[in-house]
Amino acid sequence: MSVASQPLALPRGPLALARDYAELTKLRVTTLVVMTAWCGYYFGAVRSGVSSLSWGLLHALVGIGLVAGGTAALNEVMEFDIDGRMRRTAQRPLPAGRMSCLHALIAGLVMTVGGAVYLGLVMNALTGWLSLATAAVYLAAYTPLKKVHPICTFVGAFPGAMPGVLGWTAARGRLEWGAAIMFAIVFFWQFPHFFSIAWLYREDYAAGAIRMLPVVEKDGRSTARQIVVYSLGLIPVTLAPALMGMAGRVYLVAALAMGLALLYVGMRLASLDAPITAAVSKQRARQLLQATVFYLPLLFMVMMLDTISS
Repeated sequence: MSVASQPLALPRGPLALARDYAELTKLRVTTLVVMTAWCGYYFGAVRSGVSSLSWGLLHALVGIGLVAGGTAALNEVMEFDIDGRMRRTAQRPLPAGRMSCLHALIAGLVMTVGGAVYLGLVMNALTGWLSLATAAVYLAAYTPLKKVHPICTFVGAFPGAMPGVLGWTAARGRLEWGAAIMFAIVFFWQFPHFFSIAWLYREDYAAGAIRMLPVVEKDGRSTARQIVVYSLGLIPVTLAPALMGMAGRVYLVAALAMGLALLYVGMRLASLDAPITAAVSKQRARQLLQATVFYLPLLFMVMMLDTISS
């Protein structure tokens, strides 16, 4: 499907348009980005000895949210033909014909560039440039690679791990070890998260010619190994905040327990002697996906609360 053959976009009411914008900007994903950026800003502000609840936080989250939402919109413009071939995305505004590609393109560009400029002017230049570079890597490297090679997941994990870094630099104005820790946590977390999604929706991704590892590899063994390896690597990475004084003992115990629990769920999927398309396999992939969805916000919440109480 080409842009020229896109279904004609019909006029929409305000509420319907708002719902379409929520889908266009991948509101749930963007919300997680903003939450992660908030955590990065919090720790950067604590390190600076300033209030973590301030106008600076609001400015940072608005700018980062705009860049994240705009990047998601541009991604949907680039992939609207693929979305139209997959059941889980076929009803998004562009493939369903509720919004034109031109509309989405303009909105995406305004949000992405506007958000980066906003961050650069209101916060600092480093955060503005980093946010723009994050969007560029996501759109120019990760998005096209999805059609080419399974390495797309590894490449996409770099821009995906940037929200905490952006929050940190918004508060501090420079890159430091704390920002690197925030980056590493999200970087390792993404692999069990996205591989469980690709495992669960393998047939859908195949229909869209998305070359995720579970699509290319028929038996799921390499995918399972990577889930376990990255889940293992996530454990020492999440302990680093306590070891570097960013959080206390409560967080240390909670992070270890949560990391072992996530590893257990991943190993249950990896040790299953069943085809990747079997119902029990899909069930365990869904359980891993649910575990990762709860894991990251809970980890950051405990980290922040333990800092407050210490």
